[in-house]
Amino acid sequence: MFNRIGRLTVMVAVAAASVPVAALAKDALQGERLGLASAADYRLVDGHCTDCGVSPAALWYFENDVIAVPRAAGAASPSLLWIGSPEILEHGTMSPDGASLRVGADDARPLSLTPKIPTNHSYYDASTTAFFAGRPLRVRGRSGDDGGFVARTIWPEDLSLAAAPSVQPLSGPESLASLIGADPVSPLTRVLWERPGAARAWAGRSALAFVLSGAQGDDDEALGGHFAVATGTVGAQGEWADWTVNNFYNLDSFSEKGIVAARVPMDNYLMDLNSGQAYYRPNYVLAVILRDREPAQQYQQAIDGVYDGFYRHDRLYHHSASNCAGLSLDALRGLGWEIPRRGPTGYPKAMAAFVYMGVKERSVKSGEKIFDYLTEETTRLLPRVAFDAAGSDVLQLVRGERKAATEYERALKENVEAIVFVRLPQVPSSRAVGAAPVASFAEYQERVPADTSKWKIIPVEPRPFPLALRGGAPLPGHRSSAVPFVALTGLVLVGGGWGTTRGLRRRFRRRALPTAAA
Repeated sequence: MFNRIGRLTVMVAVAAASVPVAALAKDALQGERLGLASAADYRLVDGHCTDCGVSPAALWYFENDVIAVPRAAGAASPSLLWIGSPEILEHGTMSPDGASLRVGADDARPLSLTPKIPTNHSYYDASTTAFFAGRPLRVRGRSGDDGGFVARTIWPEDLSLAAAPSVQPLSGPESLASLIGADPVSPLTRVLWERPGAARAWAGRSALAFVLSGAQGDDDEALGGHFAVATGTVGAQGEWADWTVNNFYNLDSFSEKGIVAARVPMDNYLMDLNSGQAYYRPNYVLAVILRDREPAQQYQQAIDGVYDGFYRHDRLYHHSASNCAGLSLDALRGLGWEIPRRGPTGYPKAMAAFVYMGVKERSVKSGEKIFDYLTEETTRLLPRVAFDAAGSDVLQLVRGERKAATEYERALKENVEAIVFVRLPQVPSSRAVGAAPVASFAEYQERVPADTSKWKIIPVEPRPFPLALRGGAPLPGHRSSAVPFVALTGLVLVGGGWGTTRGLRRRFRRRALPTAAA
């Protein structure tokens, strides 16, 4: 795992950023934006920083990695971003064999890759080189001793919103759901709505974006995909690599790909060689381009507060009750955006599944787990449902199909300039090809083997959090309502059944006695 490589490596890399290699790389903050903020307000450090104004609990997760923190307390928000690399190379071109990078007319420089994390089951291969070769590239990494560049993130610069053709709204039976379920291997950039009469001048406009990652092809526990909300500013040429993605994962286990819950640049989130979502499933982005930054800024400020408590473990991740979808939509709803809820899968199914799994696996916890999934409201549970609910609702708002009911909804509606859908196919590598994420529990059941012993599961190691950093006793965590609910329901049914049985017996006796006497 990169953040376990060691502090010496990271500090050497950070120091190297201050010694530019001619025509090759720049400091990772030079001329950059970090989402809605200017990178000039930040500095690069690692998690051992003692004068950052960042909580020790947050720094603990990035002890041996590169992060960006505000130069002055209160000067910028968010307070910490996981950058991972001290330098950026722009407008580079990879040679056909992947051995070198050329920037402009400069001589080609040697290219190497950051090592594969030992727990990662797949990695960059010849097919990845073929995918990137010849395309203009933005590469995060560090300068090597040989004058070359060690790449950690590779982002194609032709992934530009400026490439979007004229507006093509959803028509007929089309919906966001159908766009997601369509061809996952073909790239697409499509303007679904644009303010009538407005000139397409997106450069410098702010954005609030929903990012949906698909189902992995090698992990039956990851068919639900992943959901995140991003904020940022559209670049002069439609660039969006520097948007900030608010990425939530379980902090109490080590991701086999090195993912840590954090605010990260979009290029890192999607294209990091180890942790990038695009390396192991297709991805879908719905970018809401805004005339005024306020709706996006309000969300970023709200979610920053969530991260502060998340790192301290005042707020715990839970795969059903408080996951990536739930944490993200809770913040949006907390601002006043009343994204329609779609309800749970259903309590009758949950009760039956609780009993079945509990008996089958002889485990109450197994029964509780499935019960919690089936009783959780689906926009908070399933990334694809969250993406569809939020995206469909903002489309209805701007098209006038739904009245804005709150101040936040009115501000959102008034400021939307355009809504752009982007589909990014999975980056080729040695990993199995993924697909669109599931949209329901029934669909999940259809995709996985009926025999759970045949499921493809990638185990992860626990990451115990130091109690001293929390400043108090650990939270009790999520408590399932399965046992009390099933017990109460059982009592009601038994009581009702007993009462019904007694009533029927009395009625039978009243009818039977006269006949017997006759």
